[in-house]
Amino acid sequence: MNKRILVLSIALLSTVFYMNAQSGFGVKGGLSYNTNGELSEFPNETTNIYKNEGKGKSGYNVGIYGKIGLGPIYVRPELVYTKTTSEYELNTGGTEDYKIARLDMPVLVGLKLIGPLSIFAGPAFQYTLENDFKGIEYDRIDNDFTVGFNFGAGVELGRLGLDVRYERGFNKNEATFIDKNISANTTYRLDSRPEQIIFSLSYRLSGGKK
Repeated sequence: MNKRILVLSIALLSTVFYMNAQSGFGVKGGLSYNTNGELSEFPNETTNIYKNEGKGKSGYNVGIYGKIGLGPIYVRPELVYTKTTSEYELNTGGTEDYKIARLDMPVLVGLKLIGPLSIFAGPAFQYTLENDFKGIEYDRIDNDFTVGFNFGAGVELGRLGLDVRYERGFNKNEATFIDKNISANTTYRLDSRPEQIIFSLSYRLSGGKK
C-alpha cells in the first residue's frame, strides 16, 4: 500500500508541476482496441501446458494532460486511468474475460509538422491497480509498476484535440491465477503486458495554443 501511495503521489505531483509550468492543461478520454499476451494453463493432473493467444476487445481511458510548448517541439505528460479487456479460451472449452485497470503516465515528446498536425512518442509509466480473470482467484503479478512505449499522431483544432496512438509494454509481466472451482486446481499464467491502439479526444481547459 505504501508503494502504491508513493507512486500515485509522484505521478500527481509531476503532472501538476507540468500543467502549471507553461502552455496549459486539459482533459482527455477515449476508446481502445487492446490485447494482452499469451495465457498458459497448467492443469495439476497432467504435464501438458495449454496456451492461448487470446482475442482483443475494446477498452477506455480518461485522464488529464499538461503541455509545454518549446517552439515546434512540445512535451506532453499525461495522467490516465485505463481499463482494458481481453478474451481467452480455456482448455475446459469455455471463455473468460481478463480485465485490467492501470494508472498510466505517458511522457510524450511531440513535433509539429504542417498546420494542426503533429507526431509524438515517448515512454509510458504504468501502475497496475486491478487484475480480474472472471471466476478465477487472483494470486499475484510479477511487477505492479512497468514501463511501455507510445507513439502516434494528432491534430489540434482550437481547444479540441484528436489523436491515435499505439502502445506496447516493454517487458513480459506475468499475472498468476488459480482456479479452485474444479476437482484439481489449475494454475494460469497470463502476460499482462498491454498492446493497444488508442483513439483519444482532448479538450484544453487553459493556456494558449503554442
